[in-house]
Amino acid sequence: MTVSRGAGIVDIPSNHSVDQTVEKLKAILAARGVTLFALVDHSGEAEKVGLKMPPTKLLIFGSPKAGTPVMLAAPSIAIDLPLKILVWEDPAGKVFLSWNSPAYLQERHGVPPDLLPGITVVEALATKAAE
Repeated sequence: MTVSRGAGIVDIPSNHSVDQTVEKLKAILAARGVTLFALVDHSGEAEKVGLKMPPTKLLIFGSPKAGTPVMLAAPSIAIDLPLKILVWEDPAGKVFLSWNSPAYLQERHGVPPDLLPGITVVEALATKAAE
């Protein structure tokens, strides 16, 4: 089930914990030759300063081969690239994956339709990790 909640964000539920979902996503990225540029552990950083939040991790990833032509055609998209998937747990303990809708990014930055595959891959990656 894919849910768009406005502001260009798409959410899908995961069948796994945050850590398991992150590990699946990392393996999927590696298998496809996609670079994982950073993994931001928001909840882990919060804990370091004495604050609590449900598990929340952000993966920042991409492929210069796919992303560079998109940025050349629509330079402002560089503010939203590399691609990102947020893996987070809600207060009820349900885990979700969230990302910027490619349609939203296309509209926001004027990405030419022929270059959309460079950003639409995010949905397939997230869906596979959630299974």
